[in-house]
Amino acid sequence: MNTTDTATLKSTTHINFRGDARPALEFYRDVFDGDLTVITYGAMNAAQRPEEADQIMWGQVTAPSGFAIMAYDVPADRPYAKGVAPFFESVRGESLEAVTPVWKKLSEGATVLQELAPSPWAPAYGMLTDRFGVTWVVDVAADTVPAT
Repeated sequence: MNTTDTATLKSTTHINFRGDARPALEFYRDVFDGDLTVITYGAMNAAQRPEEADQIMWGQVTAPSGFAIMAYDVPADRPYAKGVAPFFESVRGESLEAVTPVWKKLSEGATVLQELAPSPWAPAYGMLTDRFGVTWVVDVAADTVPAT
């Protein structure tokens, strides 16, 4: 029995950077003639170091063609090596009911990095690394994204 409404789920690659997310997203915006949306660590009062305040906590490029990509700057307190674990897979749904079954299934044998719960930028957001080593971001699409 399929309890997931897959018609409301979308998957987008989420690329990881350290300090280069903004120029990369601006480049992809120009290449794909898309729209750029970013939220900085400073805007969310989440900068752990002053020099990270203007770095991207969440960013996205979407284009009329259907192209979409997300990116963020890995904070200094998390391990990062360029080219090692360079992406997350992001699953976004239109409701908590749509993403919860996916979250529960992905959580089996996973390391939960952020419980699926309300966040300042989304009705629900969670992050985990599944039993195969793939990191997933699962969230509910927000009606609006805070300006930076």
